[in-house]
Amino acid sequence: MISLDIKKKADELRTEINYHNHRYYVLDDPEVSDAEYDKLMRALSALEAKYPELVTPDSPTQRVGAKPLDKFLTVQHKQPMVSLENAMDEAEFEQWYERLMSELKGAKEIDFVAEPKIDGTAVELVYEKGIFKVGSTRGDGMTGELITENLKTIKSIPLRLIEEDFPLPAYLEVRGEVFINKDAFNKLNRERAQKGEELFANPRNAAAGSLRQLDPKITAARPLDIMIHGIGDTKGVKEKTHQDMMEYLSALGLKVIRHSQLCGNLEELKKYHEKMLSERDKIPYEIDGIVIKVNDFSLRDRLGMRARSPRWAIAYKFPAREETTKLLDIKVQVGRTGALTPVAILEPVSVGGVEVSRATLHNQDEIKRLDLKIGDTVVIKRAGDVIPKIVKVITSKPRGKDNFIMPDKCPECGSKIVFPQDEVIARCPNIACPAQVKGRIEHFAQREAMNIEGLGEKIIEQLVNKGLVKDPSDLYALTKDDILKMERMGEKLAQNIMDAIKNSIKEATLPRLIYALGIRHVGEAIAKTIAEHFQSIDEFMEAPQEKLEEIPEIGSVVAETIRQFFSDSSNRKVIEKLKKAGIDPKAGKPKVGKLAGLIFVFTGELEKYPRSKAKEIVESLGGKTSESVSKKVSYVVAGPGAGEKQDKAKKLGIKVIDEKEFLKMVEE
Repeated sequence: MISLDIKKKADELRTEINYHNHRYYVLDDPEVSDAEYDKLMRALSALEAKYPELVTPDSPTQRVGAKPLDKFLTVQHKQPMVSLENAMDEAEFEQWYERLMSELKGAKEIDFVAEPKIDGTAVELVYEKGIFKVGSTRGDGMTGELITENLKTIKSIPLRLIEEDFPLPAYLEVRGEVFINKDAFNKLNRERAQKGEELFANPRNAAAGSLRQLDPKITAARPLDIMIHGIGDTKGVKEKTHQDMMEYLSALGLKVIRHSQLCGNLEELKKYHEKMLSERDKIPYEIDGIVIKVNDFSLRDRLGMRARSPRWAIAYKFPAREETTKLLDIKVQVGRTGALTPVAILEPVSVGGVEVSRATLHNQDEIKRLDLKIGDTVVIKRAGDVIPKIVKVITSKPRGKDNFIMPDKCPECGSKIVFPQDEVIARCPNIACPAQVKGRIEHFAQREAMNIEGLGEKIIEQLVNKGLVKDPSDLYALTKDDILKMERMGEKLAQNIMDAIKNSIKEATLPRLIYALGIRHVGEAIAKTIAEHFQSIDEFMEAPQEKLEEIPEIGSVVAETIRQFFSDSSNRKVIEKLKKAGIDPKAGKPKVGKLAGLIFVFTGELEKYPRSKAKEIVESLGGKTSESVSKKVSYVVAGPGAGEKQDKAKKLGIKVIDEKEFLKMVEE
């Protein structure tokens, strides 16, 4: 016999662990450290191992307790899981709206709930008396595959609903979307690439494939998440609107869809669509449109259903960001560090409203992985401002015949290319290669570096081609007459460029100069860190590798790259010429201010300032900023769209603040 005290202890542990799961996986607001949480789980596991009779189906220890299946069984949905009608553009959406308003003529008040359309996999969860009993896929809408054990592995799905503010329903079916957020998806693909495994094409495919694993342990290893957006059959639920229903489900411990909004008319719905389209890339998971639903359940009943979709809801889609086109050729592009990058030349196609004719292919290994041949029909994807990339080859179409082979000579200067040790990227070793020269000068002139406004790609190309500029230091020897020789160059523009070159001398700081040099692995943030440890460019240039490795954020690889850069006599000559031109900034005294000793990380969107300005404010007040979250960080400032950095901060116990709190710190 198990004593009542032991049973009570097991119940208390399960309740406490479920509470912390809800805080962490649903609310994104943990109250205990990972170590404390692990201690609770070990205590419960030990009790259940000693007294197997204590194990319950909803115990937190049972998320991965099932044996692999031979095949999936099927389950009948009590209410069909129908799909939504799609509006592909504004005209189709307006037609739906006008038709709906006509059918609801006479209704006193009509509100709509608008929410993001998550690009994931639809599932149904069934709870009986608050216990998760059955989970299934949408399937054909009437019958789905039984994937209960796989869904149990998703930690944002409560195995037992919370019974506090609201009574538990006797029976509850909820529908939602299983997905993988963008950061987790990229990490998953990186891990698969390191193991030599096939990469997932997109987060939706990864989520769907993970749910349909016969072994729940494989599903458990995938970073799946869920958001609930609706209900099926229920008993004991009294809510009369969708908005009230979502609040009720949230109170029960379910993770309901976020970023939703109540709208009262057509214009508000259009503005919401525009807003979500503009914020699409800031949201941490993939969305492909918005879903609009009539809020009032009685009005939904009045509108009714079509054969396969409700009349009271519609999916207003975003422009497609994946399209099919033909690979016409593969050209090789040479960057400022000498890296040779294959670039796909495509039959022009509109993707997300932008005409695309080129896509990056990264390296020879990527081409091999895709099994890409010139002449293939391919799927290309464009996400935000990211260069389009080829996702896959459509093998059902006629295949191309020509394989791509990386040239053994640089296409720009004819030098024999090299493959540095431990790299998959081919490089041109000739630092005088015209492509490298142009790239280095573009980098040197950009706003975050020496900030030479007006010196664009086309002007730089002409300056290099005419032999007027062979390295960045030559910019300071240019005359106005030299610049006037450029095509489409006027007197005023030439003078503006000359003024910008002179101003860059006055405004040069040590961090800007270090970043402008274009040393591999030395980005803007690391350049600022380096400048805090050296008084001048000369001191930095002569620093031994051991001293460089002592600097936070600089490891042996970065330190070695810096030493290699300065061991090249031509790079040293460039620095000497810059000093003669008047560019020899000294490190200023460390700023003392109210943020002295504090390190900030920014993630997500800020409303009042762009991130670059917010970082400048921190540094002006004596603080520091970082691009990565570590135990050294003092605060993570999280705005809408914050993702993995915010999650990591919470795990490390770093304080996460919003923009309002940040502004209070810096402005008061």
